[in-house]
Amino acid sequence: MAEVILMPRLSDTMTEGVIAAWHKQVGDTVKKGDLLAEIETDKATMELESYQDGVLLHIGTPNGGKLQVNDLLAIFGKQGEDISELVKIHQNGGTVTSTSSPAPVADTITPAVPNEAPASSSNTIDISTMEEVVLMPRLSDTMTEGVIAGWQKNVGDTVKKGDVLADIETDKATMELESYKDGVLLYQGAKAGEKILVNDLLCIIGKAGMDIAPILAAAKSGTGAATNNTASTPQTASASTVSPEAAPKVATATIVNEGRIFASPLAKKLAAEKGVDLKYVKGSGDNGRITKSDVDGFIATPIVAPVAQPAVTSAPSINVAKPTIPAAPAGVVSFDDVPVSQMRKVIARRLSESLFTAPHFFLTMRIDMDAAIAARAKMNEVATIKISFNDIVLKATALALKQHPKVNSSWLGESIRYNHHINIGVAVAVDEGLLVPVVRFADTKTLTQIGAEVKDYAQKAKDKKLQPADWEGSTFTISNLGMFGIDQFTAIINPPDACILAVGGITQEPVVKNGQIVPGNIMKVTLSCDHRVVDGATGAAFLQTLKQLLEEPVRMLV
Repeated sequence: MAEVILMPRLSDTMTEGVIAAWHKQVGDTVKKGDLLAEIETDKATMELESYQDGVLLHIGTPNGGKLQVNDLLAIFGKQGEDISELVKIHQNGGTVTSTSSPAPVADTITPAVPNEAPASSSNTIDISTMEEVVLMPRLSDTMTEGVIAGWQKNVGDTVKKGDVLADIETDKATMELESYKDGVLLYQGAKAGEKILVNDLLCIIGKAGMDIAPILAAAKSGTGAATNNTASTPQTASASTVSPEAAPKVATATIVNEGRIFASPLAKKLAAEKGVDLKYVKGSGDNGRITKSDVDGFIATPIVAPVAQPAVTSAPSINVAKPTIPAAPAGVVSFDDVPVSQMRKVIARRLSESLFTAPHFFLTMRIDMDAAIAARAKMNEVATIKISFNDIVLKATALALKQHPKVNSSWLGESIRYNHHINIGVAVAVDEGLLVPVVRFADTKTLTQIGAEVKDYAQKAKDKKLQPADWEGSTFTISNLGMFGIDQFTAIINPPDACILAVGGITQEPVVKNGQIVPGNIMKVTLSCDHRVVDGATGAAFLQTLKQLLEEPVRMLV
């Protein structure tokens, strides 16, 4: 019997999804775990996998099409099976299975909720189901609370779907929260600089004049809005002084898109190929979404100067405060107490848990990098992207993990997971702390592909543009401090990985070759291992393989 697949809710604020690309076509045989499609949500473009076997008989919309959550996405069944009745029912808003019933029911009941909910008693209101209520979303896998870095809308402002409501500081980055509905902002659950726990009341968006007292009473009597005051107000104040200066960047007559730009994946690709800045392109799609035809019809004009000028003027406004800090007089104790950021809190919590929970042991090995230095020089003569020593170490590590799967593992308490895929996290230092974006399937990628990906991740991390999907799913981690002149160090394991490799710099040291003492280029690496998963001999064997690959880079071609 044919099975109906509805558009899933891929994030807590998602109300609709755009099909960025179908990876299976009608008539294709699909197996459980196959990639069906890439779906662009309000937060990121995510992959949707099939959870069953069958033949793809119907797709709800082509590439670039938009579907509401619980709309008909696809139908699976047997080859030649008649699905016309299923398609007709779902297109008419009917139901055939229990899985599809929530969509039409919500369509008929939702309009009545805004009028009836306030009239009900506070102790019977479930605010999590109310359309007007916006709860603090979980914007990363480790997030437990968020700090309001700044509100972009004030109480009484009219809000449209897609408008940025607030900037929220999580443990990983500062992210924009967009509205998923139209209405008036009636209530803010916290002021700028205050924190709110995940799933606590963030704000209320509804019709002007709506009675919100029952909602507030229900929130207070239930979980409540955790708006504990923090000492991060000075940070917010500085952020708010920068935000107004950002507006003139897009306040020219020729710029048509402000803030986040909505464009189809194909339009973004074409714009990148043609060198078109999408902020100057007027979109003809829903809610001003830029399509391929908009980019094709756009004639680029030299309007870079108006954008560059505000960036130059904004720099002095940030640096002005620096000279005003008085120097501490001699003999006087002086210090600054700086509020702990969300990122620093999570770094402290997770690494403390790792160090005090996982029994660490450390293995150090010296590696002769003469051959790697020579190979890198020759590769960079023809490479389109400059290959770094870190890229070479990452590639060699991926190939060594392939030979030693026990190192590419995770402790799960009652079981040990041996990963067949190799996803290597690369520690990137940012002002607020440390982020670990993931190079996925690193063993299958070339050195130039790895180099381009790592550079892109590093820039995104510094610009606070990384998405949760960028830092999730590592099976092994590399931390490299060689570029800072560090010869050797030990790193704390990044859960749930079983190991992390600490890479030092390359230094010239006397070595013995062919019975002669000659200068050599030595790099020291230290492998931190979780003894619950990896034993000393296992870790040593991995390092021996890594040493062979780096001392004879031609082995990486086999």
